[in-house]
Amino acid sequence: MAIAYHSGYGHTAELARAVAAGATEAGADVSMVNLDTMSEADWDTLDGADAIVFGSPTYMGNVSAGFQAFAEQTGRRCIEGTWRDKVAAGFTNSGAKSGDKLNALVSLAVFAAQHHMHWVNLGLPPGWNSSAGSEHDLNRLGFWLGAGAQTDVDANPDQVHPADVQTCRHLGRRVALVTRQLNMGRAVSPAGSGPAASSAPAR
Repeated sequence: MAIAYHSGYGHTAELARAVAAGATEAGADVSMVNLDTMSEADWDTLDGADAIVFGSPTYMGNVSAGFQAFAEQTGRRCIEGTWRDKVAAGFTNSGAKSGDKLNALVSLAVFAAQHHMHWVNLGLPPGWNSSAGSEHDLNRLGFWLGAGAQTDVDANPDQVHPADVQTCRHLGRRVALVTRQLNMGRAVSPAGSGPAASSAPAR
C-alpha cells in the first residue's frame, strides 16, 4: 500500500503518517511517497502497490497545485491502465471547518476513477452532530467520501487535531482490510479486468 501525498505546510504530511500507521496496524506493507520529491523509484512503488491513498491539502476549494502537477504526470499511466483495479482512497485538510474540502475529495475520487481504480469511502458515521457529541469524535467534520481534517492555519504540524489524526488512522486500516479482501477474492476467483474485457460491447 502506498500513501501518495502533497503537503504545503506539514499538516497533510502528519495525516499521511496517520494513514500509514493505521494501514500498518492492519498488516499492510506501507510506503510513503512525498509528491514534492518524486523519484523513479517512487513511481515504481506506486505502479507496484495494491492500493494507493491520495492526500492533498485543500487550497481555494480544490487539491493543491502540487498534487495537480503530479496528477497531470500520470496521463500515460491512465491511458495504459497501469493502475487499473488498484484500490484507492483519499484525505484532505484545510484551515476552515468546511473549506470546500468535499470538492477536493471529489477531485481525488474522479482522479482515481479516471485510472479505473476502486474507491474506498471512509466508512464512519458522522461525529459531533448531537449534544452528546464532541470535537473529539471520529469523523468530527462529517465526511463520507474520504477523510476530512481541519487545522488552524497558524498551527504547527504536530498540532493537527487528534480526532482528525485518528480518523485518518481509521482510513488507513479500512483501506488495508478492503485491499486484503479484494486480493483474497481475486485469488479464489480471478476475473479479466483489462481494457478489452471491460469495454467489450454487450450482445
